[in-house]
Amino acid sequence: MPMVVVITRDVEARYRGFLGSAMLELAPGVYANPRLSASVRTRIWEVLADWYQQLRRGSLVMIWAETAANGGIGLSSLGEPPKEIVAHNALLLVRRSFSEARPRS
Repeated sequence: MPMVVVITRDVEARYRGFLGSAMLELAPGVYANPRLSASVRTRIWEVLADWYQQLRRGSLVMIWAETAANGGIGLSSLGEPPKEIVAHNALLLVRRSFSEARPRS
């Protein structure tokens, strides 16, 4: 049972109540559970994804330890800002467009 972390941004209060019933809220919008089974993790993500399909607001990211995955991290995400996560040499990296990568003045 690996550690699971969920990060929310700009979502309705229902997410906070639901996630708070299964995980510890470490900081506003950041939830963790050190021993969450894969079946419970999957069910939580199904509920979050269903709500997101209905409400279409904010963003959600779930990460967990997964030895078979690139970088040893399982990852699911919904919403904005869209980031492209790519595997490179067994690591997970975020690919940004050239306009995002330039420093702002």
